[in-house]
Amino acid sequence: MGGDQAMSSLWYVLALVLVGSALLARRAPMGGLLRMAMLWIVIFAALLGLFKAGEKYGLFASRIKGEGGGSPALATNDMPTALPTARMEGQALRIPVAPDGHYWVEGMVNGNPTRFLIDSGASVTALSVEAARAAGLNFDLNASGVSMMTANGKIDAKRSTIATLVVGPIRASDLDIVVSSAFGDVNVIGMNMLSRLKSWSVQNGEMVLTP
Repeated sequence: MGGDQAMSSLWYVLALVLVGSALLARRAPMGGLLRMAMLWIVIFAALLGLFKAGEKYGLFASRIKGEGGGSPALATNDMPTALPTARMEGQALRIPVAPDGHYWVEGMVNGNPTRFLIDSGASVTALSVEAARAAGLNFDLNASGVSMMTANGKIDAKRSTIATLVVGPIRASDLDIVVSSAFGDVNVIGMNMLSRLKSWSVQNGEMVLTP
């Protein structure tokens, strides 16, 4: 069951429970009971509609949402000029939090140095147009793409694939990504990359990635 279906089912179950409890608590004539039941159904239908509208137009998210209701990613074009140094501990890569409160790391895209924001809220890895071109990726800005909802509104992104993405001891091949000029100079490592790891977590102000 998808996230939207689960949320809808939850709303309907809650509506039925509340309607049933109200009907049992009130020994009113049948006409009054029917009117009360209809009122509860209308109220919960309106609330569900508001919830879905908020998801559709990004009212409940402050970061990028991928197509199909994917998870959010960063919606800012600010990149710190200097980064804390990541370090190895055993097989794990430990990345200190940057002054802006995010986790940034230096990586290699098809052998080209690229700075990334690590965002577990992003469903897909994303590259700026400049980084994608520097890495020699195939994409066409004039071709049809995918719509993504950001804090700044809906944008159009293009699909592409990274042959090799290397971050410290971590190496991924044939990684699907999106490219858009709306990302500015920010590149994001999302869940489609993090899910390939043995583990990832935040410990004592550090992002810990284990290949």
